[in-house]
Amino acid sequence: MTTSIDELLPHHFGYVILTFIYSYVLLMYLGINVGKARKKYGVKYPQMYSDKENIFNCIQRAHQNTLELYPAWLIFQLIAGLAFPLSASVLGAIWVTSRFSYAQGYYTGDPEKRLKGAYGYIGLFGAILLSLTAALQLLHVI
Repeated sequence: MTTSIDELLPHHFGYVILTFIYSYVLLMYLGINVGKARKKYGVKYPQMYSDKENIFNCIQRAHQNTLELYPAWLIFQLIAGLAFPLSASVLGAIWVTSRFSYAQGYYTGDPEKRLKGAYGYIGLFGAILLSLTAALQLLHVI
């Protein structure tokens, strides 16, 4: 007997999958921008940063910081999405969108402007809270 995906995953989990796809678009966008900046500012591989071009460093940091947060976000987004798919999808879309805002602020060369993406903590902490709720439900604590 075969099991269909509808039987394995909760109703509306497709929105969570779309959030993951949206996050992949984000990573590609940030990575492409780093590649373009490498060419523009003459920063050769494997060099991560430039001693001369602060703008390059800001573009690189926007990507690197997102990559640093991404694994934790993926785990919490998945757990939250399995338990609360619609809420997790909204929170995930907030987090991903905020990373675009974060990058645009950082790309100005003024690192303080990266705080334009600070609203993303709503999405990240929301996913963490939903994951915690799911864990407590599974443990029959709540």
